[in-house]
Amino acid sequence: MRIFPFLLLLLVPVLSISIRAAEPPGASLRAGAAASVITPPLGEPIVGGFTPFPAEHIHDELHARCLVLDDGKTKIALVVCDLLGIHRSIALEAKRHIETELGIPGSHVMISATHTHSATTALGPMNPRTYSSDVELSDYQKFVARRIADGVRRAVNLLRPAEIAFGTTEVPDHVFNRRWFLKDGTMPANPFGSTSEKVKMNPGAGADNLVEPAGPIDPVVSFIALREPDGAIISLLSAYSLHYVGGVGQAHVSADYFGYFSKGIEKRLGSDTQDPPVVAMMANGTSGDINNINFREPRGRKAPYEQMQFVANDLADKVTAALSKVEWSKDAPLDARYRELDVKWRSIDENLLKWARETEANAPRIGDKAVLPLAYAGRLQRLAVASPETKLPVQILKIGEVCIGTTPCETFAETGLEFRKQSPFGKSFMIELANGYYGYMPTPRHFELGGYETWPGTNNLEPQASVKVMDALLEMAAEVKPSAN
Repeated sequence: MRIFPFLLLLLVPVLSISIRAAEPPGASLRAGAAASVITPPLGEPIVGGFTPFPAEHIHDELHARCLVLDDGKTKIALVVCDLLGIHRSIALEAKRHIETELGIPGSHVMISATHTHSATTALGPMNPRTYSSDVELSDYQKFVARRIADGVRRAVNLLRPAEIAFGTTEVPDHVFNRRWFLKDGTMPANPFGSTSEKVKMNPGAGADNLVEPAGPIDPVVSFIALREPDGAIISLLSAYSLHYVGGVGQAHVSADYFGYFSKGIEKRLGSDTQDPPVVAMMANGTSGDINNINFREPRGRKAPYEQMQFVANDLADKVTAALSKVEWSKDAPLDARYRELDVKWRSIDENLLKWARETEANAPRIGDKAVLPLAYAGRLQRLAVASPETKLPVQILKIGEVCIGTTPCETFAETGLEFRKQSPFGKSFMIELANGYYGYMPTPRHFELGGYETWPGTNNLEPQASVKVMDALLEMAAEVKPSAN
């Protein structure tokens, strides 16, 4: 009996310490971030163009960059992968691991791809299953899913009290609409033999038949920053509507400007002097019709990696400058919504299917590479036997006063601009290629104009897909918007 008070006295400070560790005074938000390497083995196919070729060199490692937020009631995870795209089945497998091992619901996990054209495929083989929402995962796809889950777990391990800020900066210098109206009589034939289209993707830079771009650009870089209460940066998540930059070495694997930007931000924010390090990430905004080519004033040839470093460094400088002006908050209530929409696959009429079969039987070949019509002949036939329904994932993430909407497609800039305008949140932006990959998603207006992004086999979804996606995103955004009362 005499020992009991003594033991109690010993326990009191221990209990006090554990309570303080679990609930730091004044901290209502926690954040943690980590990056997992997802670099593939050499020999895997690089899929940025029509004819994949084996990777021969790793110029820079690919990563799944992971950020986890916890408001005390809800956790969300945001992941940005250095990949052309991820199949829905990869996202589901990673979310299964995360929900089972960490208790974060799959609906509260966003997994996106940057769309670097110098990564190997995480989409699966080119066969009829390409146009299916569910596939059996390859070894590399399983590896990516596991590494995503590991990265999120490490971010959870690093959760600590945090302050949050939202900012934007406009950087119009690097984004150009790549769809152009041309002078009458100068439109080249598409792969299907038609010259009736009104818009050309990537016309000749500096060509004398250019009239005007067919759509707007979105110059805004949106970012969310997290820091410890003493000011050490934890993570910075940003989004910019630039497709990719390109200009890599022959058969090189690279994260493109997305990777250079992340490294640049981390260096500027002193990551090399702190532990845990800063984890920066650049997601792709809505850039399905945007690239880095100024068609009015074409630039000369650049050395490999020169242009992407130029773009990344300029963005990093401007985002760092904008970060110095933000207002920080300790509070950021979290919420999320996730839906899988009934959007139809693109239908292929019998005349077009007949063209595809005849082209495949008769088209010439150049070595082991197919000409463009032959490539589309294969795509059309695969799309014609696609699974009868899609499971198109869309998601809303609420982070305090910020709303992020996602699509699993290469989405046009005007869709991102519309979401920002129509969203019930004053601070809103979009991330594309999230939770799956379904090809290009033009707005209905662009189907009338034609061009590469609207061709069946490039666009795999019905013409009303962007309308259905926008309606769902705005409905979900309204659901998570706090009442004015």
